[in-house]
Amino acid sequence: MDKPTLGQIYIISAASGTGKTTIVGQVLKRDPRVRLSISHTTRPVRTGEQHGEDYFFVSVDEFKQLIAKNEFLEYAQVYDNFYGTNANVVRDLQAQGYDVILEIDIQGATQIREILPDALSIFIAPPSMQELEQRLVGRGTDSEEVIAKRLGKARFEINQARFFDYIVINDDLERACCDVLSIMETQRLCCQKQLPFIDELLK
Repeated sequence: MDKPTLGQIYIISAASGTGKTTIVGQVLKRDPRVRLSISHTTRPVRTGEQHGEDYFFVSVDEFKQLIAKNEFLEYAQVYDNFYGTNANVVRDLQAQGYDVILEIDIQGATQIREILPDALSIFIAPPSMQELEQRLVGRGTDSEEVIAKRLGKARFEINQARFFDYIVINDDLERACCDVLSIMETQRLCCQKQLPFIDELLK
């Protein structure tokens, strides 16, 4: 049996409230050739979450042991909890021929781009700052002070979009999902990815 073609890595980032997680969820439902890299975290399990599906939940000591073994492509401490992208998880999915989505923040995306220059990065942008503010307020989970801080951080994050390979504007969820899927399909049709087929065709 022929060895599967190595999957493509996609970095998908956005400012908070832009709809990144919803878009990623739709892409995973619609394209069976895509998988999400599941991160490791030390935060407690929330109601409805499953180990190995939402996150790999580990203790702080276990996380630090993985750091010592250089098993993370990137990791960060957010308040009292650690989050990290395990290199072995990504490589195993790639080796099976799956395209792999890394749904990570701007800081993690910067680290991954330096470590994996062949990874393609997609930034999900809101249609306007006013719309982003309305979405954050509409959540009903944050105070005005927290929302103001998120908007301030969002301006910095959106400015980083210039360093990404693609920018998808989420002014319409369906169109944004189709845009991301189109980027992935175009990448699969590039000459380099299709050469194995051509070589087989000419045998």
